This record gives sequence, structure tokens and C-alpha cells, in this order.
Amino acid sequence: MAAKTKRKTKTSGRKRAAYKRTAAKRSSAKRSSAKKTAAKKRKTAKASGRKRAGGSREKDPRGGLTAAGRKAFAEKQGAHLKPGVTKKESEMTPQDMRRKGSWAVRFYGRKQLPPLVDDRGRPTRHALSAHAWGEPVPKTVAAARRIAARGERLLERYKRAKQPKR
Repeated sequence: MAAKTKRKTKTSGRKRAAYKRTAAKRSSAKRSSAKKTAAKKRKTAKASGRKRAGGSREKDPRGGLTAAGRKAFAEKQGAHLKPGVTKKESEMTPQDMRRKGSWAVRFYGRKQLPPLVDDRGRPTRHALSAHAWGEPVPKTVAAARRIAARGERLLERYKRAKQPKR
């Protein structure tokens, strides 16, 4: 018995060539979709305002916003934020007393405080904001309440300074 051999015909050769063309199209389509995805990621990173490594930092790692962060906030939101008051009590103007006292009571005088430390024991952004205002960073609720009490004293001093002298 003679073994049957497969004859090459023009149609089988055409099919093979067509398959190769579609395979090539599929692989180039995968490459182009990967490029599109990467470009889309870059666009969304820019649109969301996130900074890549090497860019200016808007958040101060020790707490609060940097000057660049306050400027960016003003551009996005239209609000003009001022840096925290870090002066000694004796050097504060009545306006400074009011600002710092209001901040302290608003942040640390709440009934239910947000977490002051994370799972690893590091201070949260909320706790670090105290550093931006010249206060020690609270790690316990008692320390946060002391800052709130100091703020209430500043507001009392502001009210006394504001009253007309008799």
C-alpha cells in the first residue's frame, strides 16, 4: 500500500497566507491597544492633578500644605488658603488668635475625633496638621484635647482684646 501524500494546492497556500496576515494584524492590534492604554493612563494622571516623582510637592510630609499646594488649591477651588499661625502667643495679633483658636477647636474639639495614628503607629494627615500650626503632633485623644483647650483659651483672649476698654 502506498502512503497517501497530501498534495499542495493553490487554495491551501492561500488559506495559510490569509491566516498569517490576520495573525499579524492581531499582534499589531495588541501592541497598539497597549500603547493607547499607556497614553490614557498618562492623560488621567495629568487630569487628576497627581504629581509624578520629581514634580513639586503640594502636601508637606510633616503636615499641612506647601506654598505650591496652597497655590494649586487656589487655582482649582478659587479659595485663598493662608498658612497656619506658628507665632508664640505673646507675638500674636488678635486676628492670629482668632484663626489659630478656631482651627484648634474645629480640628481637635470634636466629640468623635478621626484616627490620630494609622495601623503602623504613624500619625495621620489629620494629626500632622498640628505641626503646620506650630503645635505638637497629637498621638492620643488626650493630647488632641489639650490642643483644643489651648484653642479655646486663644479665642477667649481674642474676645477680651476685641472688647472696647472702659
